[in-house]
Order: sequence, then C-alpha cells, then structure tokens
Amino acid sequence: MIREIVQAGHPALRNPANAIEPGWIKTSEFKQLVQDMVETMRGAPGVGLAAPQVGLSLRLVVLEDRPETINSLDDEVLEERQRDVVPLTVLVNPTLKTYGRQNVEFYEGCLSVSGWAAVTPRHNRVKVTALNEKGKLIELDWSGWPARILQHECDHLDGILYLDHMDTRTFSTTANLMNDFEDDEDDEYIEQ
Repeated sequence: MIREIVQAGHPALRNPANAIEPGWIKTSEFKQLVQDMVETMRGAPGVGLAAPQVGLSLRLVVLEDRPETINSLDDEVLEERQRDVVPLTVLVNPTLKTYGRQNVEFYEGCLSVSGWAAVTPRHNRVKVTALNEKGKLIELDWSGWPARILQHECDHLDGILYLDHMDTRTFSTTANLMNDFEDDEDDEYIEQ
C-alpha cells in the first residue's frame, strides 16, 4: 500500500523518532510497514524514505538506487557524483558516523519538501550500524552518492530536513532547476 508522504510542517518531520523494539521486527505489522514504505518510495519515485516521512515517529529507513536509474545517467555524471547502485536496504535504529572533513555539495531534494531543491553539503563517507529487516545487526561503510542518501534519511530520524544544511542562495523550485539542467547536461537532480 502506498502511504501519504507528509510535507514540511508535519510534526513527525521535526521531532526525533522513537527507537523500534527489536521484537517488533518479527511481526507482520512491521513487515507490512516496510513493504508499504518500499512501495511508497518507489512510487514517488525516490531513493530513500524514512518513517517520519509517512507520519510515523519510528527509527526506520528504506533506501534503494535502482539499476535502471543508474543506467539512465551518463558516465561523467556517475563519476562526478560517485553514484552507484544501492540495493534495497532496510535500516532499523541506525547509528551514523561520518568520516573525514571532505564535504561534497550537490543539489538535493526531499519527498517531504515537494517541488523544491538546494545545494546541500554532505560528508563523502559514512558508516552506519543498524538492524536489518530480519533483526540482524549490520554495518555499512558507504561513500559518494549512497553516503548522501544515507545521511539525508538518517537526518529525518532526528527531526532534521536538508533545509537545515542547504546553501540558501541555491534554493529553487524543481521546475526552475530542471529548466537550468536542460541547458547544462552535466547536472542532475533527484528527490530523496
């Protein structure tokens, strides 16, 4: 079932989310929520979705950057963004650690700030520890675009939107941004 994606101003987006009890992961209710979130993310379309974005104050994230999206981008864009396929990943109660001082800046949007985007700095490398959809402890070490997606979604769990990090001078409607990108084939935009 595709769920409604709440928009900026909804209280679930600005409050820290609650940890999920590990025992709940084995329930049919949890499995249905994960399935709903994956369908909602794919239907939007987006590359990540956090439970607060569907109005639930839970520390749950789904991520995926599908091969068909990656294959539609040119090699120069892929290299510049350090963009690669992200298999469907479910993270329960993630803890994020950033590495180094290297930040990268690209346009970023959000399914909960529909119609807008801005250049947003993010760490280039992160490590996350979480439980997966089966309750197994996992650790991921990601860099480039996958690290950006992960930081964006984990921010949602702490009541943070990309708006809190963005370069305000670059804030633009996605329509204006897409018009600019038509004139510059090297740029791209994606909602998260």
